[in-house]
Amino acid sequence: MSRTRTALLAALALVAGASGTALAVVPGDVGIAAVPCTVDYKVQNQWDTGFTTAVTITNNSAAKSSWSLKWSYAGNQKVSNFWNSKISQSGTAVTANNESYNGSLATGASVSFGFQGTYSGTNAVPATFTLDGVTCNVDGGGPTDPGPTDPGTPGTGTRVDNPYAGAKVYVNPEWSANAAAEPGGSRIANQPTGVWLDRVAAINGAGGKMGLRAHLDEALKQKGSGELAVQLVIYDLPGRDCAALASNGEFGPTDIDKYKTQYIDPIAAILADSKYASLRIVTTVELDSLPNLVTNVSPRNTATPNCDTMKSNGNYIKGVGYALNKLGDVPNVYNYVDAGHHGWLGWDDNFSTTVQTIKQAATAEGATVNDVHGFITNTANYSALKEPYYTINDSVNGKSVRESKWVDWNRYVDELSYAQAFRQEAVSQGFPSGVGMLIDTSRNGWGGSARPTGPGAKTDVNTYVDGGRIDRRLNTGNWCNQSGAGLGERPQASPAAGIDAYVWIKPPGESDGASSAVPNDEGKGFDRMCDPTYTGNPRNNNNMSGALPNAPLSGHWFSAQFQELMKNAYPAL
Repeated sequence: MSRTRTALLAALALVAGASGTALAVVPGDVGIAAVPCTVDYKVQNQWDTGFTTAVTITNNSAAKSSWSLKWSYAGNQKVSNFWNSKISQSGTAVTANNESYNGSLATGASVSFGFQGTYSGTNAVPATFTLDGVTCNVDGGGPTDPGPTDPGTPGTGTRVDNPYAGAKVYVNPEWSANAAAEPGGSRIANQPTGVWLDRVAAINGAGGKMGLRAHLDEALKQKGSGELAVQLVIYDLPGRDCAALASNGEFGPTDIDKYKTQYIDPIAAILADSKYASLRIVTTVELDSLPNLVTNVSPRNTATPNCDTMKSNGNYIKGVGYALNKLGDVPNVYNYVDAGHHGWLGWDDNFSTTVQTIKQAATAEGATVNDVHGFITNTANYSALKEPYYTINDSVNGKSVRESKWVDWNRYVDELSYAQAFRQEAVSQGFPSGVGMLIDTSRNGWGGSARPTGPGAKTDVNTYVDGGRIDRRLNTGNWCNQSGAGLGERPQASPAAGIDAYVWIKPPGESDGASSAVPNDEGKGFDRMCDPTYTGNPRNNNNMSGALPNAPLSGHWFSAQFQELMKNAYPAL
C-alpha cells in the first residue's frame, strides 16, 4: 500500500470524524484492489456526556457464517447499551460479535447494529476497523502495513489484526505422535502446540527431529486453501534464564554476536522465504528474559548473580531488540513478547516496570514498538485462567484478600485479568492500540477431584482464599512440573476482550526440567525447583517445590505428567 494511499485514507478519516461518520471507500482510486470490507460508523445523536451510533458492515470477501468487528477509541468512550450485536470492551478496545440471527454475511451483503455510549472531551470516530482480523476500508493492508519496503526487505505479505482469527493452527506431528501413543492421548493429539527453537541445532533439526523448514513445509500441507498460523518459540538468548538452571541455554552471557548471527539471522532467513509467505507465523519471543531483569536483580532479595550480569551487560535488551527487528521485517511474522504471569509480575513494583523494560528492548537494535504485535502470558506456566470463587476486591472480617498468604498483596488473582490489564498498560506506555494478548492455557486447568466447587469458608481471609482458589499450587512462584495440574482451555481464537487467543505454547507432556542432575549435551542444568524434596527459596516464599518426581530433562517427554494433565483437565476431556 502506498504512502499516498495511506495519507489519503487518514485524511478522509479526519474529514469523516468532523461529521461523525467513518467513510467507507476512497472513490475513483484506479488500479487498487477492492477493499475486503467497508464499515460505515455514524454518530447519530450526541450530547454533553453521551452519544448513539449506527454501524453498517459490508462484506466484500467470501461469505461468512459469523463475524467479529473490532476497533479502538482514541479517547475515553465507553459502550453502555447495544442492539443487533454483542459488544464487549476492554480499555479502549471494542469487539462487536454477531447475534445468532444475523451471523450470515454473504459476499456483497451488509449488516447493521447500533449502540449507546458515554464520553468526555472529544468523541473522535475510530480510525481503523477490522472484520475477522482483516482491516476494512483499506486495500488489503493490515494495521501494521509497513508501506514501501526498504531494499532487501523480505516477503510480500501483509499482517492482519489477529493472526488466529479465521485460521487453523499448526499441529506439530512430532508432539501429536507422542500424545497419540499415550493411553487416552488421541483425545488431544490433534491440538496445536508451539514449536520450540531452543538451540541452534533445532533450526536444522537435531537428533532425528524436524527442523524449522520441515515444520513450515508440513504447515503448508496442513494449510490447504485456508489460513493457517504456525507457533514458534524463539528461546536462545545469551545467558538464558538467568534465575533458573533447568533451561539454561548454550550461549554464554557475552555471546550476543553468536546469538545474532548463528541463531536469529538463520531463522529470519528461513521465515523470509517467499515459499512461506502465505503462512501466519506467530513467534513467542524469549520467555522469562525481560521479566528477570525486573524481579531477579539487585537489590531484590530474589536477585541472582547471573541476572545482575545480564542487567549490567544489556544483552537481554540487545538480543530481544535484535530478534524483534529482524523477525519483524518479515511481513507475515507476528511477534508476541513474553510478559511473565500474574504471580510473577502482578505486584505494583513489577507491573509497570515490566512494560517499561519491554519497551526498552522493543526500541533497541533497530526495533520499534510496531515490531511488537502483542504479548503472551503464562507461557509454560500454571496460573489459573480465571478464579471464579473470589476476586481481588473481596474482604473477610475486614481483611482484603490481598492480605492473604496466597495473594500476598498482588493486584491480580488470575491470568485473564492480568493479561487484559497488561495490554492496557502497554498501550498507555506507547505500544500500538491494536496489540493483542495470548494466554498459554496448556497446563492451567486445575480440574479433577481437588478442584473447588464454591467459595471457601469466611472463617478468615486465608481460609476463604485457600478454600476457593482453583490454582492448587503451594505458591504462585512454583513453576516446575507441578503436581495436580491439568490441561486448560483448548486453543481458540478471540476468546475474551483484548485476547487474540488461548494457546498451548508449552506442549503438554514435555518436562520443565529434571528432578535430579542429568548429564547432557543440551546446556541444561539442574534446578532444585524441579526436585520434589526441595524446601524452596525467596522466589516461592520458601515453600516446597510441588514438583512431580522422576522428571526428565526440560523438553523431553514426561509420560507421568501427560497422564496427570489429562486426568485433571478442565474443561474435562
